[in-house]
Amino acid sequence: MTKEDAKDPVVITGIGLITSVGKDRESTWASIQRGKCGIRRMTGISPIEDNLVLGAPVDLPEGYEPRLKILTLNEIAAAEALKDAQVDLDNIDRTRFGCAVSAGMGDARSIFNVLDLPGKTWPVAGGLPHEQFFPCTPSYHVAHAFGLDGPRLSHSTACASGLVELGCAVRAIRDRQCDIALAGSAEAIDPLFVAGFRKMRVLSDDADPVHACRPFDKTRNGFVIGEGSAMFVVERLSHALARGAKIYSEVLGCRMLAEAHHVTGIDMQSDALERLLRITLKSSDLGPRDVDYINCHGTGTQQNDVNEARGIRAAFGPFTNRLCASSIKSMVGHSLNASGSIELAMTALALRDGFVPPTSNLRSIDPEVDMDCVPLVGRERKIQHALKLSVAFGGHLVAVALRRWNDSQTGFAYPERHADDVRRAA
Repeated sequence: MTKEDAKDPVVITGIGLITSVGKDRESTWASIQRGKCGIRRMTGISPIEDNLVLGAPVDLPEGYEPRLKILTLNEIAAAEALKDAQVDLDNIDRTRFGCAVSAGMGDARSIFNVLDLPGKTWPVAGGLPHEQFFPCTPSYHVAHAFGLDGPRLSHSTACASGLVELGCAVRAIRDRQCDIALAGSAEAIDPLFVAGFRKMRVLSDDADPVHACRPFDKTRNGFVIGEGSAMFVVERLSHALARGAKIYSEVLGCRMLAEAHHVTGIDMQSDALERLLRITLKSSDLGPRDVDYINCHGTGTQQNDVNEARGIRAAFGPFTNRLCASSIKSMVGHSLNASGSIELAMTALALRDGFVPPTSNLRSIDPEVDMDCVPLVGRERKIQHALKLSVAFGGHLVAVALRRWNDSQTGFAYPERHADDVRRAA
């Protein structure tokens, strides 16, 4: 970070969310704090047989016209983020408003619908051919929907995509290409992905959907695919203060590395992850003792959970013992393209409210996972610095460091709590 960046840092001023456990930011966050699970047996993802696989789907609110679901999810989250940040699009320079939304693969259900019904052609459920196959469609759609004429970015880096977009939006602001940006990602469960992951045998086949995803538990048997979207308004601090915005947190740093190991396998020595954590801390002017919470990738697979724990222990050494590290995939599943964004939103809200979300279903921790993974029930802790990690297929590794914004005039006060507010949902 340059001296100029330090004087005018990039901050998060708006968050929009839609997940399997909530239709917006606050309902999702309340569900996560209580340990509510959105995983169930899936139907309607033809040609996959009903009830054959588990998932954490989003039931869209009424009134949305049928179209590619990933576009609708992005639009809902983006609209909430803009409203939350109190952005007046009629009184802002839209040529200085960027948009970074990760790429999507379309929705193969439209293809299967055409194949299943002879003579039927596009549009099918609103899925036009150019929407179906252009990976940049989600970014275009969000920017077009809200008239954003600044830099438009779109990356495809598997389940690190959401963090990559946030980092690229921050970089565009620091490079003075724009003053403010929307950044985020979405995912809709697709039959091709379901079939592919089943073939790889990485999906949980547990008989009990609610307890199927068990990150860091020694009985874990795979992940569960989820849906959802999270979007952020990020902007230069001076820009935020000039328009009277409320601030969640400061983005201290975002660093990306790659594992030159295997497209789906993970280097179990965790050397790359350790290096990523060290350079993220250094670039954020933090030391291992400064971090209070890490929101882990935590998929519930044998490789991922141990790899993350080893990398964190190697980078933080004895300070690992004072860390909280949890995974919300136990409740909302692995939302693939959207996972980094959704989990970063949970990290920002954890800082805002001084509450660490739990790793639901963690009843018997794997002895190789030598961390406090916040089992079963979340806890109050006034954390000041947090990291979000993504460890993605293709070897993509990303970490984002956030600092809570403590100013009483421009930030958020810690909420008052009662003991029963944080009880785990039945």
